[in-house]
Amino acid sequence: MTATAVWQPREDGLAEICALLEQQISPSSAADKSQIWKQLQHFSQIPDFNNYLVFILVRAEGKSVEIRQAAGLLLKNNLKGGYSSMAQENQKYIKSELLPCMGAADRHIRTTVGTIISEIVNIDGVSGWLELLPALVTCLDSNDLNHMDGAMDALSKICEDIPHVLDSEVPGLAESPINIFLPRLFQFFQSPHASLRKLALGCVNQYVIIMPAALYNSMDKYLQGLFVLANDPVPEVRKLVCAAFVHLTEVLPSSIEPHIRNVMEYMLQVNKDPDEEVALEACEFWSTYCDAQLPPDNLKELLPRLIPVLLSNMAYADDDESLLDAEEDESQPDRDQDLKPRFHTSRLHGSEDFDDDDDDSFNVWNLRKCSAAAIDVLSNVFGDEILPALMPLIQAKITTSGDETWKEREAAVLTLGAVAEGCFNGLYPHLSEIVAFILPLLDDKFPLIRSISCWTLSRFGKYLIQEIGNPKGYEQFEKVLMGLLRRLLDSNKRVQEAACSAFATVEEDAAEELVPHLGVILQHLMCAFGKYQRRNLRIVYDAIGTLADSVREELNKPAYLEILMPPLVAKWQQLSNSDKDLFPLLECFTSISQALGVGFAPFAQPVFQRCMDIIHLQQLAKVDPASAGAQYDREFIVCSLDLLSGLAEGLSSGIEPLISQSNLRDLLLKCCMDEAPDVRQSAFALMGDLARVFPAYLQPRLLEFLEIASQQLSANLIRENLSVANNACWAIGELAVKVRQEVSPIVTNVVSCLGLILQHGEAVNKSLVENSAITLGRLAWIRPDLVAPHMEHFMKPWCLALSMVRDDIEKEEAFRGLCAVVKVNPSGGVSSLVFICKAIASWHEIRSEDVNNEVSQVLNGYKHMLGNSWAECWSALDLPVKERLARYQV
Repeated sequence: MTATAVWQPREDGLAEICALLEQQISPSSAADKSQIWKQLQHFSQIPDFNNYLVFILVRAEGKSVEIRQAAGLLLKNNLKGGYSSMAQENQKYIKSELLPCMGAADRHIRTTVGTIISEIVNIDGVSGWLELLPALVTCLDSNDLNHMDGAMDALSKICEDIPHVLDSEVPGLAESPINIFLPRLFQFFQSPHASLRKLALGCVNQYVIIMPAALYNSMDKYLQGLFVLANDPVPEVRKLVCAAFVHLTEVLPSSIEPHIRNVMEYMLQVNKDPDEEVALEACEFWSTYCDAQLPPDNLKELLPRLIPVLLSNMAYADDDESLLDAEEDESQPDRDQDLKPRFHTSRLHGSEDFDDDDDDSFNVWNLRKCSAAAIDVLSNVFGDEILPALMPLIQAKITTSGDETWKEREAAVLTLGAVAEGCFNGLYPHLSEIVAFILPLLDDKFPLIRSISCWTLSRFGKYLIQEIGNPKGYEQFEKVLMGLLRRLLDSNKRVQEAACSAFATVEEDAAEELVPHLGVILQHLMCAFGKYQRRNLRIVYDAIGTLADSVREELNKPAYLEILMPPLVAKWQQLSNSDKDLFPLLECFTSISQALGVGFAPFAQPVFQRCMDIIHLQQLAKVDPASAGAQYDREFIVCSLDLLSGLAEGLSSGIEPLISQSNLRDLLLKCCMDEAPDVRQSAFALMGDLARVFPAYLQPRLLEFLEIASQQLSANLIRENLSVANNACWAIGELAVKVRQEVSPIVTNVVSCLGLILQHGEAVNKSLVENSAITLGRLAWIRPDLVAPHMEHFMKPWCLALSMVRDDIEKEEAFRGLCAVVKVNPSGGVSSLVFICKAIASWHEIRSEDVNNEVSQVLNGYKHMLGNSWAECWSALDLPVKERLARYQV
């Protein structure tokens, strides 16, 4: 039998591919890059093209390293999509060529090989490449720097991208790969070569989050290694040591508890590291420690030494990008890259308990911000106990004079804002002094002091409003209000942004207290609207929308509308239907339409038509962007649907003439079936709003709306779909109380879905649980005969959920349903009677007389039905529940 011939490249093919790669990477090449790319793609169809690429990477020693690397990266991309469909002998050839090259003399070649190895393991697992593990072990044990480095590089990429593969059983191996590698990685912690120490520690750190048994059992060895590396001369290694302690504190705090004092002393020391990245990683520890619920006393002892470090790290670094941005004058136009990506939050009905973190992804996280966040967390954990260590430092910094110390003053003002909430009790007696001190800083010559003063004043806003009842407090609130309004018209863009955001925060806190100042507020906001560039304009829209949400119908006065509406309408007419600057304007109009109610009627027709046009355009762009003349962007649809909801809510039945002749019904149904969750979420919100004010409009396609809404309740309730299910559930309930018996076809199906949601309440969010309880009650009220047979399955969680709902008309309707099903099937409620009693006791007062009577009948009915057993049920109730139920004479 002859041995199989090893694959060999053809010389002409090799030369042609190398020439192409050379053109591709050459910056001066006149050749058209897209043509080269097309040609390389064409070559990819040739069955052994990838063999050429691995040959160039591994064996083309006469070629430049750049060409060989380019071949390797192209190979990696080809394998990503095509490895599984490659001929087995080609797979084998590629793998056999890569392994000897792990120890290549050139580091660039080694790291490219490591990247490809990791990609193959990602596709095929370790068991698909049995030669790999022994080869890695041989290299690691070889004592040859190139071989050790190459193997570590490949291993670190596998640990980073697919850590679990090394923690799983491999056929033919007595133990999982991680047991083979961990002891070797620990040994490398003591290597004389910095690159190996860094890679080894990086590898082990990847496993802290998933904490395999192998690492858990070697925890002492890992910690010993960390203490050895703690003062490594190489900053990247120290940074990884800090990261390890932070991850361990998060994932397995018990592991570091015995060493906690040493760890804290170390973190305090490296929080002052000359390398900012090391200091930043160390600074993350303090917030993590507080979140891990470790004993606060250890940290308390450290506060007098920790706080000065955090405070000194809060001053701007000389190379902070913000120092450059701060010089931007309003006359300089915004560049496209200045515009933050924006995210519209679709409408949601119910308790707002979704995470609504401010999007800070655009801003670079740095030592200053991390230190401020740590001070904020410490103030929330220790409250006023941090003030003795903190206030003398703040006072010393804030009273410095001279241009060279402006960063110290700025950091002191930032610190005051950071602790405003956590140290509120201790600062409250000094509120007027603090505010009196910060107010003049609004006119400081340094723009970043003006901007941070705006933010800090907004952090004290809610406390100022509590003092508004006394003359001095009112005067101070007015000074802050006017100070922020003055800064809205600052000539510096950064200050404009800070003032406008701070003002929006104060608006939320102050609400109706703003009413006496509405005229002057609107004049300043609309003046800012006229002078701001695109990026800051978005914040003005937000401030106008927040103002409308805060003062509601008080805005509906001719004098105010004359200031507010003409500039907004002019901007509205100036923007095209596919201009993204429409988003914040649509959101702003949504708030205004809800606030003005029927007062929005004069503006409603063009706004309604525009929303319809935008949805039409986007639905066309989705299938045919060329004829739409626009690229599809679903955010246009979401914002338009939300504005239509705002119109329905504001105009109430006044929306009839607008929509009765339109094709909104068909458009809306299409949006309810969209594949994107946020489009469906807003579509069901509009469906519910229309059900409330003009249910007859949905009538012609009523069953389709109900069917599609009910499908959302049995969908896979992952996070994106929770909000969709929430709004669909609410909309079904709103429609049910209006069309009554016509919901019958979907009742049984919806009730079984809602029962499941209530039974697994802890897996969903509060809002969906409440809406499910209310909608279930509304359906039970309309068709108790269909709901009662199933009540035993969900009675207990249903009653628990109802007892969390606040008193209002929706709760009354739900209780009508509860009473109705109990009448139809009283024995179905016996096993949940204690919970029925608790739900009834959750009312402060039932305003509706007939609901009150029905509840009384249910309780007395059970008392009569159970006879002597009633006392047993009664004794299981808490005293407050018994006291509440006493009014029913049971």
